[in-house]
Amino acid sequence: MPFRHLFLVGCVAMMGLAPASAQKVSLVIDAGGMDRLHSIADFEWPASLGVNGDQLFASEDGQHLVRVRNGMATLLVRKIPAGQSMEIRVERMDPSRVMSAISAIHHDGRLSFLSAAGQTPVEYLTRVELPEGRGEIDPLYHRAGYLHPVRTPSGVVISDDYPEAHTHHHGIWFPWTKTVFQDRHPDFWNMGGGTGRVEFTALDSFHNGPVYAGFSTRHRFIDMTADPEVTALHETWTVRVYAPLQDPVPCHIFDLHSVQFCATESPLILPEYRYGGLGFRGHEQWNGVENCHFLTSNGETDRIKAHATRANWCHIGGQVDGRWAGMAILCHPDNFRSPQPMRIHPHEPFFNFAPSQAGDWAIEPGKPHVSRYRFVVTDGKPDPEFLNRLWNDYATPPSVTVKTLSVGPQ
Repeated sequence: MPFRHLFLVGCVAMMGLAPASAQKVSLVIDAGGMDRLHSIADFEWPASLGVNGDQLFASEDGQHLVRVRNGMATLLVRKIPAGQSMEIRVERMDPSRVMSAISAIHHDGRLSFLSAAGQTPVEYLTRVELPEGRGEIDPLYHRAGYLHPVRTPSGVVISDDYPEAHTHHHGIWFPWTKTVFQDRHPDFWNMGGGTGRVEFTALDSFHNGPVYAGFSTRHRFIDMTADPEVTALHETWTVRVYAPLQDPVPCHIFDLHSVQFCATESPLILPEYRYGGLGFRGHEQWNGVENCHFLTSNGETDRIKAHATRANWCHIGGQVDGRWAGMAILCHPDNFRSPQPMRIHPHEPFFNFAPSQAGDWAIEPGKPHVSRYRFVVTDGKPDPEFLNRLWNDYATPPSVTVKTLSVGPQ
């Protein structure tokens, strides 16, 4: 039995959980046209069953847990063959009495995620933290509000921060490069130019759970060419970090949902350009043509040929202290210009989904720019069949129908 399920069953049995009420629910899960194996399914929770706060439902054997948070439910679908469906019955439990399989801990400017097995898949920086041993770094490059470090299940760090060749690169971050705002040209990517920056504004909330943990945070894009400076965009991030999976491939999975919206009545115009948007900076040991390896969902491994193509996902990886590790970034099909064009650096460990490659566009007042990405972090070399299955699950998750069986006093 995979670790996740061993852990959940152990929690239910060990803690002697009793239902929070007599509320029982039937879930009918339809696999659709593809095999499902540990698929993440999100679905609306009926208002008649209560949609506020955080609720937990579990099957009697503890093999299935459903987390309900603010009207949306999340379930890990264990295994259903293509074209088939299954029905499971779950009962409401008391979330406070179930040990979290993944926890969020905010301390000293870092929001860290910790699994029950002691793994730390990823962290989010809420304050400026400069790397040791780099000497003085120009304050123009200082920033917070990004994900770093990213770690594999065995604990290998695969992201980099403030690399010497590109000091403005920061783990997983999301700035724009070539822009026009109120007839000025702030560059929010190349911070050393002093024309634009992205600031961490606030950590609004974070939470733990037996299915996933997460947080919500805010950033703002500052036009430094104005006098006084002007905020061009506001941005919110909603991040989910799922409890680590062991079967069929040990991996860490987390989701990023970004919403960017105009701070004034002026649009942010984004002319055609080769990079800008969601970026990832890989480990310093991946520097050099021979040390960093790419694989796209199209099967392309040549980084020169892959650059400026479009793909559903891209894996970037290499060796860290002699051990292979890497991460796939999955682009949701609802994203603007999906499958999005990619910036793949010719000799450095850098990747960027760059919709501006496909031509001029703009983020306009009253029309938020919404982006969704899923990250899959593994040890070893990439398995394209596994990654294609995960992208299909992300793009077209199994459908879930909720039926009320009984409702008692609450």
